[in-house]
Amino acid sequence: MDSILVPIALFGMIAAIVIVPQVLRARERARLHETLRIAYEKGQPVPPELIDVLTNQRDLPSTPTDRAQRDLRVGIVWLAIGLGFVGIGAAFYAGLYNVGGATETFGTFTAIGAIPIFIGLAFMLLSWLGRGKAR
Repeated sequence: MDSILVPIALFGMIAAIVIVPQVLRARERARLHETLRIAYEKGQPVPPELIDVLTNQRDLPSTPTDRAQRDLRVGIVWLAIGLGFVGIGAAFYAGLYNVGGATETFGTFTAIGAIPIFIGLAFMLLSWLGRGKAR
């Protein structure tokens, strides 16, 4: 019974990570639309900033420089995650934890860490290419 709970929990967490932000964003937009509707019904002037927020996608950076900075930040985070995996493998290899097959463990963690490292490097490359467009 316990062996079936692990995959269910894993996929449940993945679904929650994807679905919960979308649900929260939809609720926020619904509240903003309700506020706008009430303001129109009462005849109050609606600020153009509110209409701009409702009609534009707020999640996307507006200028190439903003995108480049965001890509750089995301790239640094991914790079740090990958280096963290490599650091865990190095800790096992150095004998900080008593595990069998320290060489294999280091290789495994390095291989796992390579994925986020390359994702981070790709974001950093996108940041560098995005800065060239802003100039």
